[in-house]
Amino acid sequence: MPFILRRGTATATLALAGLVAALSACTTTSSTRTAGWAAPEVLVKPSAFAGVHGLAVDRQGRLLAGTVAGNAMWEVNRKTGEARVFIPAPQGQSDDIAISPKGEMAWTGFNAGELYYRENDAAPIRVLAKGLPGINSLDFDKKTGQLYASQVFLGDALYEIDRDGKKPPRLIKRDMGGFNGFEVGPDGMLYGPLWFKGQVVRINPANGDMTTVADGFAIPAAANLDGKGNLWVLDTRRGELVRVELATGKKTVATKLKPSLDNLAIAPDDGTIYVSNMADNSVQAFNPATGELRTLTSGATALPTGMKADGDRLWVADVFAFREVDLKTGAVSDIFRAWGEGELEYPLAVGMSANRFALASFATNSVQLVDRATRKTLAMGHGFKVPVDAVPMDDGSVLVLELGTGSIVRASGEKLATRETIASGIKLPVQMILGRDGQLYVTDLGGSLLRVPAKGGAPVTVVQGLNQPEGLTQTPWGSFIVAEVGARRLVEINPADGSRSTVAENLPIGAPSFPGMPPAASPTGVAMGGDGSVYVSSDTNNGIYRIRPRK
Repeated sequence: MPFILRRGTATATLALAGLVAALSACTTTSSTRTAGWAAPEVLVKPSAFAGVHGLAVDRQGRLLAGTVAGNAMWEVNRKTGEARVFIPAPQGQSDDIAISPKGEMAWTGFNAGELYYRENDAAPIRVLAKGLPGINSLDFDKKTGQLYASQVFLGDALYEIDRDGKKPPRLIKRDMGGFNGFEVGPDGMLYGPLWFKGQVVRINPANGDMTTVADGFAIPAAANLDGKGNLWVLDTRRGELVRVELATGKKTVATKLKPSLDNLAIAPDDGTIYVSNMADNSVQAFNPATGELRTLTSGATALPTGMKADGDRLWVADVFAFREVDLKTGAVSDIFRAWGEGELEYPLAVGMSANRFALASFATNSVQLVDRATRKTLAMGHGFKVPVDAVPMDDGSVLVLELGTGSIVRASGEKLATRETIASGIKLPVQMILGRDGQLYVTDLGGSLLRVPAKGGAPVTVVQGLNQPEGLTQTPWGSFIVAEVGARRLVEINPADGSRSTVAENLPIGAPSFPGMPPAASPTGVAMGGDGSVYVSSDTNNGIYRIRPRK
């Protein structure tokens, strides 16, 4: 299961800078402004990918891994776990990967709606099909070389793809229930899971006839044949790798894993089963003969974006999970995982009040309210117009920042269905916070920091001329710290006169966006700790950094 995002690769060398004079017009506390900033330090280690999806072992024995959010295909060393970009963005975007009998490779660009193909490493990349949003899984018939592909989530259809790219895709079947992660068997039939129906099915590509092989799964994500009469199935919700005997339909749980599983590949040389987990940026190797499970590569976070801090805790919208970080130790724990037992819909921003979280997801146009104490979902609202951030208010409502309308909307009631626009005219909103003065502050990617009355009104420019501002936070002494991703730096802004100074630069932030995705598709998050430390998330290496104040 993919997600609409962006990513690149970078390393960081980080510099210091001083601050400007006292902030006369700001709300002050007993805390005093810092005398400078220490060098940024790693709080959560970086990792490969940006949510990992499709897997394949090619004719050379290379393990290839796809990512949609990262817009790249990676190669993972099967012995050491070392990962490197194999095909970079934008055409490396890959939700699934397939290898033909002759060694050609094809892969699906989920967001681009395109199916890519190349004959070998030196050959040019060709587009065999386009205009198929949600193009998801694919596979070659190992005998005939015929290529099949399915749409899931943004469509629900199965096609035969013309290998020459001259004819339009031939529709085989529609409305199956999410034919994800499938494989073509030696009998020419297509075997795969129905994500939304809890079944594994067999489809005849000649006429679309579909029969059930096994059922009773929570959310089956992928299925592969081992050539020994078994179909190996991933149940993403239960976190299980299940062996299904084709002859009888008998199911056996081979190993327990974590939820948010996405895809698997069986190595033709030794039978090792490789499994991807999008919430952990992990690829694991399972030996079906011995039961040994080995983690090749993984990360504590998948793609951290918006963040908020309180006390010694940091809460992170991690796209494929909602997570909590212990600021004393850097330990990361899960609150929700994508497609796990709790509700979660790919959050890119988190707002926080004394007793609630608000998670915004433009991937599903949703806002989710969560009780901070119980970690239970209080409300889930859909139908927002590209929500990029949300702030829960004390009166029970939530203020939603919509990129699609350039507005701030107050939502309340059951399923947050009661909605009122309180501000408009924001060109490219990215993130929003409730300031110490009770007003809203919004970054506009076009270069501005804006102020909006929390009860509604016209936006007022606090400062302009910023270089693609995204995440923001307010210091205990009243200034604002903003991520200028176009310049890969954090700046501190005095709202009294608009003056600014550099907090840190050469940061691993600011991965480019690509066609078909909204601007600031994986916004850099910024949060302020109680001790004045600043936290910043990386959209290029998935790490989280801390910048301590100097007293």
